[in-house]
Parts: sequence; C-alpha cells; structure tokens
Amino acid sequence: MVRITVIDFAERGPTRDLFKRKMSPSFASVMPQAVAVWCEELGHQVHYLCYTGYEDVAAPARDTDMLIVGAFTLSAFTAYAVSNIYRRHGAVTALGGPHARCYPEDAARHFDYVLGFTTKAEIAEMLEERAPRRPIGRLLGAERQPRALPSLRQRWKFVEPTLAKAGPIKIIPMIGSFGCPYSCSFCIDATIAYQPLDFDQLQDDLRFAVSRVKRPLLGWHDPNFGVRFKDYMDAIEAAVPPGSTRSIAEMSMSLLGDANLERLRRNGFVGMLPGIESWYEYGNKTRTTRVSGAERVRQVADHVNRVLARIPFVQTNFILGLDSDLGREPFELTKRFIDLTPGAYPAFSLFTCYGRASPLNLELQRAGRINAMPFHFLDSNHGMNIVPKNYGWAEFYDHVADLTQHALGARGTMRRFAANPGVTARLFNLLRGVTTGRPKYQAGMARRLREEPDLLAFLNGETRVLPAFFTGRIRKDLGTFWDALPPNSLDHDQNAYRAAQPAAAA
Repeated sequence: MVRITVIDFAERGPTRDLFKRKMSPSFASVMPQAVAVWCEELGHQVHYLCYTGYEDVAAPARDTDMLIVGAFTLSAFTAYAVSNIYRRHGAVTALGGPHARCYPEDAARHFDYVLGFTTKAEIAEMLEERAPRRPIGRLLGAERQPRALPSLRQRWKFVEPTLAKAGPIKIIPMIGSFGCPYSCSFCIDATIAYQPLDFDQLQDDLRFAVSRVKRPLLGWHDPNFGVRFKDYMDAIEAAVPPGSTRSIAEMSMSLLGDANLERLRRNGFVGMLPGIESWYEYGNKTRTTRVSGAERVRQVADHVNRVLARIPFVQTNFILGLDSDLGREPFELTKRFIDLTPGAYPAFSLFTCYGRASPLNLELQRAGRINAMPFHFLDSNHGMNIVPKNYGWAEFYDHVADLTQHALGARGTMRRFAANPGVTARLFNLLRGVTTGRPKYQAGMARRLREEPDLLAFLNGETRVLPAFFTGRIRKDLGTFWDALPPNSLDHDQNAYRAAQPAAAA
C-alpha cells in the first residue's frame, strides 16, 4: 500500500486575504478529487488537500510515499517548491492539471512524473512503477480525456471537508462534458473533441447533491456547458425538481437564446459566464459573425441584459491585446459595453500564450513574439507574455489601466451594486470590486515601463534577465516557499513547444 498525498492548488501561494481564503475552496478542481478516488480504488491510502493559501502543505511530507499535485500555471512556483520539499523526504512526485499540459518540459525538471490527459490506467501505471526520475521526469498521458470520472458520491469524502473551509458561498464542483465544439485559437480546449459524460451518472450526482445539501450551489466545470442543451436540461429535470439546485456555468452566448434562458432560470441557474472575447473576432460564440465594432457592442449588450433579466449573476469575459486590436477603439467599445450592461461583472484577460495550450502558441513562438514572463504572473491579469502586435507596452498598459479603472473602480462598482438583482449577487460583486487591486497594478505597470528600461527590454524579449520588480514580487508572494524553490526554477524556455517540433516543421 502506497501512502499518497493529493494536493489541489486553488491559490498560488500563502495569502492573508480573507475573501480569497473563503472563496478559494469553492474553486477546487474535479480532477484531483477523481485521482484521489482512483488511488483509493487501487488499494492505496490517500490524504487529499485543497490548498487555499493557509494550510500547511508540507506537514504530510514525512508520511508520504507519492505526492500528486494539480496546479494551474500561476501556482507553478509553489508547486515546484512543494515537490522539492517532498522529494527531500523521499517521496516520488507527480504533477497534473493545466500547467502539466501546457509546460511539460519545464515541469519535468521538478517532478518525477508529468501527467497529460489522465485516466485511471495512467495512475495505476505510475503507482506500479513509482520510481524517482532525476534530473528529468517521465511524461505520461492518455490519448484523450477519460470517458468517465468518479461520481460526486465517490468524491464526496474529499468535497465535504473542502467546502467546510468556505465562507457563505459554497460551490460543489460538477462536470458533464469535456472539450468544446468551438476552435478559438487561444483556448486550451480548442483541439479537444467535445465529449459528453454519462447522463445517468450526471443524474445520480444531482440526486446525491440534493440529498446532502439543501438547494446546493453547483459549479459546472465544463469548458462549454450545455452544448447538447436539450439533452442536458432533460436529464436535469428528470433527476431533481426545478429549483431544488442552483447552478453556475460557462456557456457561449450563442446558446443563451430566450427559450433556453427561461429553461435555465426554471432549473435554478443563478450564474452565467459567457465569453465575448473581442469586438472583432470570435463572433460565432455570440451569434454576431456578420457585424463587428460598435454594432456588435449594441447587439451583445442587448443580449447580456436579456440574460441578466433571468439570471442574477453574469460575468462577461474579454481578452485584451489580440492582434485584431488597434488604437483606443477596442477599449472604448468595451467601456461603452460596460455602460450599457451595468449589472454584468466584466472580467479581463491579457492575451497570453500558455506553452502548448493551443496551436496559435506555436505560431507565436515561431514569430519570436513570446517573452519569458515568469509563471507566477501568467494568470492572464498580472503579466502578458505576448509582445503586442499593434501597441507599445506602455501605451497598451495605459489603455488596460484606464479600462479596468472604468470597470472595477469605485464608480463602476457602485453602478453594478445598484443594478444587480438579489442580495447575493450584489454583495459578491461589491466584494470583488472593493478588494481588487488590478486598476492600481495596471497603472503601476504603465509607469514602470516608462521608468525602468530593464522591464521594457524583458517584455520585448531582448533579455532574459529577470527584472527586480518581478523577483521581489515572487519572493514576497511565496513567503516560506521561496527558500524551497529548486535552483533555476524562475526561468523557463518560453519556446519549448517550438523546440519540440520535428526539425522540418520547426
């Protein structure tokens, strides 16, 4: 029997932010819980932990034979430090999740196994072998996503203690499908075939959730929920009475017609996260392929307001700095949209290349447009590793700072508070607005880019020497994990995807 510790990194490092601590447990991922179930089914002893910024993740190291970590890229340095700690105590370590898929070559420097698509078979093979692999770990993965995952009933022993750490908003992680039928060039799911999971299990998950929690709040982790809309809603309605659950999901605007919205409302959907992305691209996701610019703003704003009339929380997702963006117009259009939809919470992502995440990243690497931005800042907000096509860096950050201030500053936050229906949506958006430091951060970046030549040279890819600003921020954010970082872990090959291609193709 192998003693296994499974850690899901819901935070990038230690934090005293009470809002983050109380919300992060609700962002636990499904896959680490599934892996924990598989490990137990294979006859091993499992300790599962969702790290939310304050737990002592090093404590189990002395009693662990195998460490399995799930992490996004923004948590990579903390994950590397934790792997180093467990290795010192004799454990074999493995990394899965988005960072493992996006940056397998770098992750293999710090873990014995790096997992791509993972099924129970890969977990069994890894545990059977369980050998230290230094200096480069073994890449292990299936050809596709698993056809089935452990049920909520099976995962509950790991879900329940995680939710106990959350504040008033407790979100149960659910999933009904993998992949997405759209092929957005920036998306990690762009090349993954859409695959619905078993409807019978989905119905059992719903019945189990209702049996354990009164009107549970379900967070659907599907990349695009409800692609087979009628089938999904039929299954939900057959499993539990309308209104017995509440749900939050990410769906394309193209699926949110009035009839579908009404059905979602009846079945307790209280949160929706549609992707708008751009006023010039990806119109198939918003049913606006024939228009762009100001006309698309008007059409999409009208649509979002119809969504808000039935669903109290709506987060609209944008990508800033796409190659189609030029001048002030895309930012001014977004400000106009925000004014037309005061009840929606706008979320902004900086155009970012996550290693192997999408075919577009290979093109960008071949074009020499990717800098070596440290993983710690690759959260689509604090750092951008693609040199903008149509902007100088300071100019770009000026626009971003102006837009985020308009959207998330005091005036925008209070307009949203007044427009939001329902107490929960109002308070949640208010807390997000007053606790975010993004407008100040983006303005600070614009100022630094004018005052610090080393920062500008780094972002332009002219040097790999890490600016003092980045090093200082990483040291501060990692706290005690800083001393456990392996040598040279702050640096990575931003063109590893290109380098891994056959010589003729590269």
